[in-house]
Amino acid sequence: MNLILRAAKIIDESSPFHLQTVDLRIEHGMIQKIGHQIPNPEQFREIELDNLHLSSGWFDSSVSLGEPGYEDRETIANGLRVAACSGFTGIALQPNTFPIVDNQSQVRFVKSKSDTTATEIFPIGALTKESEGKDLAEIYDMKKAGAVAFGDYNKNIDNANLLKIALQYAQDFDALVIAFSQDNDVKGKGVVNEGVSATRLGLKGIPSLAEELQIARNLFLLEYTGGKLHIPTISSAKSVALIKEAKAKGLQVACSVTVHHLVLTDETLAGFDTRFKVAPPLRTETDRKALIDSVLDGTIDMITSDHNPIDIEHKKMEFDLAKNGTIGLESAFGALLTVLPLEVVVKKLTAGRTIFGQEKVVIQEGNQANISLFNPEASGHFSLNNIFSKSKNAALLDHATQGKVYGIYNRGKLVLNDE
Repeated sequence: MNLILRAAKIIDESSPFHLQTVDLRIEHGMIQKIGHQIPNPEQFREIELDNLHLSSGWFDSSVSLGEPGYEDRETIANGLRVAACSGFTGIALQPNTFPIVDNQSQVRFVKSKSDTTATEIFPIGALTKESEGKDLAEIYDMKKAGAVAFGDYNKNIDNANLLKIALQYAQDFDALVIAFSQDNDVKGKGVVNEGVSATRLGLKGIPSLAEELQIARNLFLLEYTGGKLHIPTISSAKSVALIKEAKAKGLQVACSVTVHHLVLTDETLAGFDTRFKVAPPLRTETDRKALIDSVLDGTIDMITSDHNPIDIEHKKMEFDLAKNGTIGLESAFGALLTVLPLEVVVKKLTAGRTIFGQEKVVIQEGNQANISLFNPEASGHFSLNNIFSKSKNAALLDHATQGKVYGIYNRGKLVLNDE
């Protein structure tokens, strides 16, 4: 689709047009011209939206979609529509399906589902066979098939030697290893953060120590082996300190935090609402503030929605028995602007692309148009009307929001919410 975007403010630190309000002429998926009052003699479609802002296309480093096997939770087709309407031009798709994405044919299957869509899938392959933590999966073959990283979603690798071998082996083909960090013995039967709220509610607690012990172990392994490690969805102040120290040593470690850990705390659990049951659990206000500070100082590399649709049968039940997970794509941008500056939000929503081995996207003439469209000024509340996912397990439901996502343009396709 050929079009002209009118009076759009560019938010892209790498672009020569950063913070400028300009017109963009896009032809055959490429940015042909950036300037003021660009003429339209060829009758391209013109897009004029209230307080239009553009950035390079957002990338979510952790999305689960169910298909294959759990289409009752979400299908890939609808999940990609959700991502596009939420401003994401790329998603790293977790392997927690049935069957688990642990071989090259499964990688090709899920990747092919985005061949003709505006939002592109970047598959994460399972690090171990069937994500059981016993034997390494065929990660080299999956890399050749298009996998961008390897990890077992929300599962700790208990066997330290297995993770050591994975880090050593992955260096032969420059692969990124993902290590969800939570000591299962320390976690025990805990379901929420160990602290005052858990005691008040009579729920078994998970101390932040469970996360911090494993992060310390995994960083020691990385220091020994070399290679590239991503620690996803960190949740505590001590975790941040450990990673900051590792980066100061020069280790190739990246980390992410979820939107809900930046916005919510364990105080929200007062009503036993299982929408707030997530892994890792929501922590204290002290932890939340430490995470915010670490986003601002650059210790935390990227922010993820950790979008994980769960069917109602596994979510609306007793707290101890309910599955972990919340959807988060639709609420990500609006929630983040309530706690972080716009330029920081955009930076952290785009940083994952290069960390996961993809080419950096820059808004400038001659480049492919891979852009997110939004208005940072609109305010409101996140409601059921804003949910496009099949599952409705949204931790941020009824939460105040700032900003509005208009849609995306990528791969020559325009997706707008209002259409």
